[in-house]
Amino acid sequence: MKKIFATLSALLIANTQLSAMHIAEGFLPAKWSILWWIAFIPFLLVGFNKLKKMINEVPQAKILYAVVGAFVFVLSSLKLPSLAGSSSHLTGIAMGALLFGASSMSIIGIIVLLFQALLLAHGGITTLGANAFSMAVVGAFVAVGIYKLAASLKAPQWLSIFLAAFFSDLCIYMCTSVQLAMAFQSEANTIMDNTIKFLSVFALSQLPLAIIEGILTVLFYQLITRYNSEEIKLLSKLN
Repeated sequence: MKKIFATLSALLIANTQLSAMHIAEGFLPAKWSILWWIAFIPFLLVGFNKLKKMINEVPQAKILYAVVGAFVFVLSSLKLPSLAGSSSHLTGIAMGALLFGASSMSIIGIIVLLFQALLLAHGGITTLGANAFSMAVVGAFVAVGIYKLAASLKAPQWLSIFLAAFFSDLCIYMCTSVQLAMAFQSEANTIMDNTIKFLSVFALSQLPLAIIEGILTVLFYQLITRYNSEEIKLLSKLN
């Protein structure tokens, strides 16, 4: 476990040279900020109840959940400036979703995004619902879905994990593009037009980042399973 924390710390130190953010504070009109909060809250409540049940049944998983949270915090802080009002970055959400289930990532997502908004000026409070929905809901459920699909096709575990993280990352930015497109639609710029424009900008930086995230997720998943095999076996029975 010490090796895991040391690796995460090294990544965080490297990140101090980077500067970017999620959908920025005040960038979304008020009605859209409220809408995404309303959409996210049910997932937050379900995730809280599921996580509480899992921790009660597997108390030793608390430390593992903290490690997953640190992994998400560090990777989602490694960002490259991209589109005005947003950014391209790693997310780390897939690994936690595979270990604890998709709904449980709503807790980590809201905590990580809140700390980044308050401490790193990444994202914002009004846009927290939108950012959490795209990263901790869409990203998490896509990761689990892709992993199960790949496993059902008899893909090796490492490949299933890679694909889960890769498509999770891409779908988060597809969701972000749709969120921005909906917020700034007009007669001259339809949702589809805006979505295509946003996706085309994100794709330049996000495709290589999705590959990097897939590789990092495989490596960290293997590292974690090496030291927490018993907890993971117990958790897998609850998912």
